[in-house]
Amino acid sequence: MHEDLRTNIDRMMPQMLEDFGELIRIPSVSAPRYDPAEVRRSAEMTLRLLVESGLDDAHLLEVEGAHPAVYASSPAPEGAPTVLLYAHHDVQPPGPNEEWDTPAFEPTERDGRIYGRGSSDDKANIIVHVGALRSFAGSLPVGVKVLIEGEEEIGSAHLGQFLETYEDLLEADVIVIADAGTWAVGIPTLTTSLRGLVDCVVEVRTLQYAVHSGGFGGAVPDAITTLARLLSTLHDANGEVAVAGLVAADKTSLHLSDEELRRQAEPVPGIELIGTGSITSRLWTKPAISVVAIDAPPISEAINQLVPTARAKVSMRIAPGDDPQRGMEALRRHLEDNIAWGAEVTVVPGATGEAFAGATTGPAYDAFREAFAEAWGSPTSEMGIGGSIPFVADLAARFPEASILLTGVADPGSRAHGPNESQDIAELRNGMLAEAIALRLLAG
Repeated sequence: MHEDLRTNIDRMMPQMLEDFGELIRIPSVSAPRYDPAEVRRSAEMTLRLLVESGLDDAHLLEVEGAHPAVYASSPAPEGAPTVLLYAHHDVQPPGPNEEWDTPAFEPTERDGRIYGRGSSDDKANIIVHVGALRSFAGSLPVGVKVLIEGEEEIGSAHLGQFLETYEDLLEADVIVIADAGTWAVGIPTLTTSLRGLVDCVVEVRTLQYAVHSGGFGGAVPDAITTLARLLSTLHDANGEVAVAGLVAADKTSLHLSDEELRRQAEPVPGIELIGTGSITSRLWTKPAISVVAIDAPPISEAINQLVPTARAKVSMRIAPGDDPQRGMEALRRHLEDNIAWGAEVTVVPGATGEAFAGATTGPAYDAFREAFAEAWGSPTSEMGIGGSIPFVADLAARFPEASILLTGVADPGSRAHGPNESQDIAELRNGMLAEAIALRLLAG
C-alpha cells in the first residue's frame, strides 16, 4: 500500500538530507546572549523549504520581542479535515566545543546517523514535515497548516502572545506535535503524556559580607555549605523527591531495565540510580528535581573567606495530573521550611509549563497507528516522556475539539541537549513516510 509515497520519499532522500544539513549549519540558539539573527535566518530557511513543498500561504509570524515563528498552509479539499503540523527551529546552546567529536554546527554523517546540534531536537522533525508534504507532489489530500516555533528551547516565552495574535490561523481538526521521539530505533512510537515544568532560583545568605574563614569559621556558617544542606533536602535517602504534596504514579505501559537506562544515559561506572518504582514511572509519571546551576565564587577566584551568599537554580518536573502553580508553591514552601541554621532564604519563581496526558482514541490515532506500523514494519508503541513541551497543553486548552498527537523521530541514543547530538537517517525516512501515509488516511 501507498507505494507511490514510499517511492517518492526514497527518490527525494538525497535532497532532503542536503536540506537537513543546511538547516543544521544555522546556529539558531534562542537562548539569551546568542545572536538572534541566526534564529531569524533559520526561520527564513524553514519558510523557503515549506514554500518549495507547495504551501502557498507562507510567512513569518512576528510578536514584539520574540524570535520569529514560521507559518504556511494549504486549504482542505472539500470534506477533508485540516491538520496542523508543529515543530521548532530553535536549538539549545552547543556547550563546550571539546565535548563534541565533530563541530556542533557542521553536520557529519557516520554509521547511519547525522551529527550536529539540533539534528534530532528538532530540525529532523521539520524535515519530516517537509518530506511528507513533498511526497504528494502538490496534491495534498487534507488541509495543512504548519507552525514551526522559534522559542521552544527557552520555554516558549511568548507563546501566549502568539496564540492570542494568531489563534485563527492555527485552528485545526488534528494537531501533530513533532517534538517527541521513539522508544527505540525501529519501533514507531506515539507519545501520550508529558511531565510539566517548574523552576526557581533559591538564594541563601548567612552574612552581610564576606569575613575571614580562619577568624570566624567553626562558629559562623558560610552560604555555600548552607545552600548545599538545603539542596540535599530535596531528595530522601533513596533519591525520591521529598517535596510534599506532589502528584506521583507508578503505572506505565513499557518497561526499561537498569541496563538499558545505563546504556542510554551513560552514567559513570558505579553510580546508583535514584528513586523508587519502575524506571519508566520515575521518568514519566513521577516528579523529578535537578539542580541545574549554582552561582558561587569559582575555584579560580577562591580566597579564605566565609562566602556570604550563594544561589542555585532548581528545576522540577511535575507528573501528568499535577498543577504547575501548586507545584511551584510546594517547592517554595519546602525550600523555606528546610533552611538550616537560621539563614536567610529567598525563592524567586521562574518558568512553569503544564503537564499533559492525552486521549489516545479516535480516527486520528487510528490513522497514525496504522501509518506508523506500515512505514516501520513494526507495531506502534505508546510511551510517556519526562520532558516538557509547554505548547501542547496550551494548544489543548485553545482547541479542545482537536485531536492532539505527539510524534517524533529522535531515539534514546540521539543525545538531545547534549554533546554529539545525532539523528538516525533511517528513522528520519520512516518518519516522513509515516506522516505522509497518515495524512492520506485522515482524508478517508
